Amino acid sequence: MLGRLDGPTLLQVTRSGAVTFAQAGAILASLGLSVHRMSPPAEAFHLRGWMDTAFRHSGDVVPKHIASGILALIDRLQQPEDGLCHGDIHLQNVIMTADGPRLIDWTFSIRAPAALDHGFTHISLTEFALDVTDNPQRPLAVNAAAQSEYARLSGTPVAALKQAMEAWLPIAIVRYFLLMGGPTSERWKRMMQLAEAALRPND
Repeated sequence: MLGRLDGPTLLQVTRSGAVTFAQAGAILASLGLSVHRMSPPAEAFHLRGWMDTAFRHSGDVVPKHIASGILALIDRLQQPEDGLCHGDIHLQNVIMTADGPRLIDWTFSIRAPAALDHGFTHISLTEFALDVTDNPQRPLAVNAAAQSEYARLSGTPVAALKQAMEAWLPIAIVRYFLLMGGPTSERWKRMMQLAEAALRPND
């Protein structure tokens, strides 16, 4: 049975000013790195198998040429040592408890590289959040701070993290698309077009 966590969300304390945008980004980075250093549980789905099954059961939500391109991209990028991704690290999924920040909602966790999680967080903060936020600068600033702090904590250059994240970004977009059941807004139609363009071979 899951225990109850008491406290405001990281979004709430960032809105109130109790936590700065930079501090919020650092919290997301620290929690993300902790996840990526965990050994995946035996029951964790592998990304390739999950995506293949989702494509087969989703009808025409994702065009077949995009689906096959995504699976080919996963085959090209995945590594045997791929670890655990939370799949939905953002401000509303962090509870600020008396014992420190705690990450909740592991519904979308998957066995995949950290770069995919960076892609999920990037989409959450630079796309999803812009449709609902009271301050568009907040999610963008938090995202930048999270990338910078993750780079510092992991000892990886920011440019290298960004390059790895961008390689996995089409996969992150399409997985979110599958989870949401298809195009829910003009923003998502545009994002799927970006994912499709990224799958085209370079001339």
